[in-house]
Parts: sequence; C-alpha cells; structure tokens
Amino acid sequence: MNIRHHLDHATILAYAAATLGEALTIVAASHIARCPACRAAVRQAETMGGQLMLDLNATAVSSECKMRTLGLLDRATLHRFPARTSAQDEVPVPLSRALGCVGLRDLPWKRKAPGVALHHVPLSSPDGGKLVLMRIAPGRAMPEHGHGGEELTLVLRGAYHDEMGRFGPGDVADLDEEVEHRPVVEAGEDCYCAVAIEAPTRFKSLSARLIQPFIGI
Repeated sequence: MNIRHHLDHATILAYAAATLGEALTIVAASHIARCPACRAAVRQAETMGGQLMLDLNATAVSSECKMRTLGLLDRATLHRFPARTSAQDEVPVPLSRALGCVGLRDLPWKRKAPGVALHHVPLSSPDGGKLVLMRIAPGRAMPEHGHGGEELTLVLRGAYHDEMGRFGPGDVADLDEEVEHRPVVEAGEDCYCAVAIEAPTRFKSLSARLIQPFIGI
C-alpha cells in the first residue's frame, strides 16, 4: 500500500493525547493502523508527552481535584494503540470494531443520490461527531463544499482526486474550515470512504444545501 496523504501534525498530537472526538479517533486510528509513518509519529508524540509530564514539578493536589480528574477519565473516550492490518484488508481493525465486524458489502447502505450511498455508524456519545461511510460510483463528483470543523476522510477502496491530489486506499484527507474542494471518483470501481466530521458540511450550491438535511452530513 503506497500511502501519500497523512494525518496533520496537530491531529497526531491530539490523537496521542486522546483529545479527539470519537468519530475522529476511529478514522485516525484506522489510518494509523495502515500507515507506518503516522504510527512512528504517534509514538514520538507520546514519548514527548511523557517526558513533559516527568519534567513537571510535582505539586500536591486536593482530594476533591483527584476525584474530579478520575471522574473525567471515566467518561473520556480512550484509545488503545491500533492493531495493524494486512495490505489486503479493506476495513482496518479500529473501523471494523465500530462496524461490528460487518464487511463493506454487507452494510445496510442507503441510496441518497444517483451513484451515492451512505451508512451512518452509531457512536457511543452524541458529542462524538459523526462517522459516515460513503460508497460513490465511478466518475461521480461530489458537490463543491467546505467544512464547518475538522474532517477526516479515509479511503478504504477505490480512489478519488480533488484540488489536493489523488487519494487511494490508506490515504487520509485531514481537512478544516479553510479547505474547499470537489472530489471526483476515478473510473473503474466504486470508491469507499470513512468520513468523520465535527460539524455539518458547507455545500456551495443551493441544490446541495436543500437536500443536505436528508443526507445527514
């Protein structure tokens, strides 16, 4: 697998610190499971974070502060370092767990537009963002759009291209509010992607905005 597009450094740091939302964590972990470069970057970030903690001067804290901290840890979305996947696996292990180990072809896809089908993945927390799987037919183009927050798109199968280049299996698009693009799926086969979003997509065209409530992204 020849991965060309990686997680942003800020996303790597947030993942290592376990501060990403649930949807972003699942997609980030799925990319990391396939990407040796990002696995190494996460390890480096975790090592740096551990060293910073050791360098801090120890200060006694109250029992009330300890209890509040333990309560936050109980409610936090924690991650284990993601299991690696073999090159032939379509669904990385972190995403497969979220799907209940159901294969891509067996998911209950819902057709939203000609050549476009979605599957919304249930999450454990309503504040964890949205995790959506997309299946887009060859040659289809998504409407031009921007983003209301951070978005991670991981290609599982097939490929698409946009203003930032070509994205194939294992590649991740790490996007924010400043990015606008128009992805076009390459000919030959459907493109399957896992998309994690923090906030609704900002479609440019009126027609796309009108159908957005029915699409759910």
